[in-house]
Amino acid sequence: MDESMKQFLFASAEDNNPTALTQDCLGQLGDIPAKANLGFIYATDQVAGDLSQVLAQLQQAIPGVHWVGTVGIGICTNGREIYDRPAIAIMIGAFPEHNFRIIKGLQDESWTLADPVTDWWENQDSCVALLHGDPFNPTTPAVLNKLLMQQDTSFINGGLSSSNGDSNPQLADTLVNGGISGVLFNQQVDIVTDHTQGCSPIGPTHEITKAQNNIAITLDHQPALNVMKSEIGEVLAKNLTKIGGYIFVALPIQGSDSGDYLVRNLVGIDPKQGLVAVGDQLDDKQQMMYCRRDGNTAREDLQRMLERLRKRSDGRTILGGVYITCLGRGRHQFGDNSEELKLIQQVLGDFPLVGFFAKGEIYNGRLYGYTGVLTLFL
Repeated sequence: MDESMKQFLFASAEDNNPTALTQDCLGQLGDIPAKANLGFIYATDQVAGDLSQVLAQLQQAIPGVHWVGTVGIGICTNGREIYDRPAIAIMIGAFPEHNFRIIKGLQDESWTLADPVTDWWENQDSCVALLHGDPFNPTTPAVLNKLLMQQDTSFINGGLSSSNGDSNPQLADTLVNGGISGVLFNQQVDIVTDHTQGCSPIGPTHEITKAQNNIAITLDHQPALNVMKSEIGEVLAKNLTKIGGYIFVALPIQGSDSGDYLVRNLVGIDPKQGLVAVGDQLDDKQQMMYCRRDGNTAREDLQRMLERLRKRSDGRTILGGVYITCLGRGRHQFGDNSEELKLIQQVLGDFPLVGFFAKGEIYNGRLYGYTGVLTLFL
């Protein structure tokens, strides 16, 4: 990071007019150092149709800055969540030009990176990627896996755009639709990152002893639904119509030394045959747990994540941060007063922060749900 910038520049604004919206942010940013060269921009989905205009204004006003970002049904700013109205949040930093590269529009697993990016990447010991993806692209997991294989010491964070409409644009120096785009940082950029999950297991880990596609048939040789009913409690077991939005499935990540798991939706049950349908492909011998989702467990896990990051930051100045969190979190899980973002401020202090509410979160190259991913620049 350039020493002339003690922290990243930051601005956010709300306005129905995209020109006024952008001018407001530019006014807040003030004088921009000549070495400022990378900007993050997140916009609420009401701005999706005007995002190219916003980008053009920013590029004209600050021609030396590369831009990455996307849209969300809500966006994150310093201690605030903004929903349901046109708004943008901008953060600009300064990095040596050889420390980052922009990735544009990887549409499916057949992608190839531009030669200059590939040549640069192959000369790095390790990289951290911050990426934005299309929620309607079914090849996203394959694209992420190929990126991880490209450089086996890479760490990939990010999230999938969200919108109430049909448009989910991304920015990567230009307007991008579909696929994955974002920015790569090399090992010279000091980054710490972690994730928090909004669910907690309610029982032990089970082995899937029989599965078909996304249907769990037996766990530990017992009907999958019977196992769930024995763990969720008598009240819910007698009225399974109440488990929606509260009971989920967790798939432990093999080889994880932190007990990490991927949360997946329950998409159906068959009481007669004891089957449980899950929002992911299941395989025999795979592990599976049941978990619950509520505000208390989410808050406690967020607090633990922030304390871990505080210790890892070790008193260093946080130059800026990007927080990508699930649509099901925020006002739905923490309340209407921006409590999720306020807790970040309470633990880590006041620093420039932008981000958005995603339809899926990316942490260490895997696609999560009901998760918050925080990336800090030091």
